[in-house]
Amino acid sequence: MQQVENTDLIVDFVGGAVGHRFRSREGRGQALAKAAGLVRGATPDIVDATAGLGRDAFLLASLGARVTLIERSPVMHRLLAEGLERAAAEGGRYAQTVARMTLLHGDSCQLLPDLNPQVVLVDPMHPPRGNSALVKKEMRQIREIVGTDPDAERLMQVALEHARARVVLKWPLRAAPLAGIRKPSHQILGKSTRYDVFVNAKLG
Repeated sequence: MQQVENTDLIVDFVGGAVGHRFRSREGRGQALAKAAGLVRGATPDIVDATAGLGRDAFLLASLGARVTLIERSPVMHRLLAEGLERAAAEGGRYAQTVARMTLLHGDSCQLLPDLNPQVVLVDPMHPPRGNSALVKKEMRQIREIVGTDPDAERLMQVALEHARARVVLKWPLRAAPLAGIRKPSHQILGKSTRYDVFVNAKLG
């Protein structure tokens, strides 16, 4: 996996689209929140097994969930840590949200069994589709840092084995199901993304 030390990519929870959504107080009716089980007053503890830019984790934490972020790329982990520090320094709701977030550096396949997770979110990096020149600069930068997650199937298997309540796979809307994984309990569809939800019948 290639690691890029020099990058102008930043993790920003205060400005941009994330900050706008945070300030507009979008609620639990969002697709991600429903997929993660934040419904009917429930607020599960969540492990984001592929943290990336941390945007999904920040959204879930802003809705009251305690979220553990796992990132195996040293570069992305550093960017996440810096972004969380900046958000915490803003104080108020930003600091309260960050206080519910725990950032870990390591391989989720190794860490998940010891975390005893209630809900696991998996958002693998997908290979580029179509003309790579059309891919957003930010996504190209992320791919240069973290690669393409060729072990996504293994990660899902580990998550399904150890999640006590549910596993949520964030996946391109029209993409074929991830190979080697059982059929999801249900799906929640967004504009360009779908959430394949695998519910533990007893706890989910």
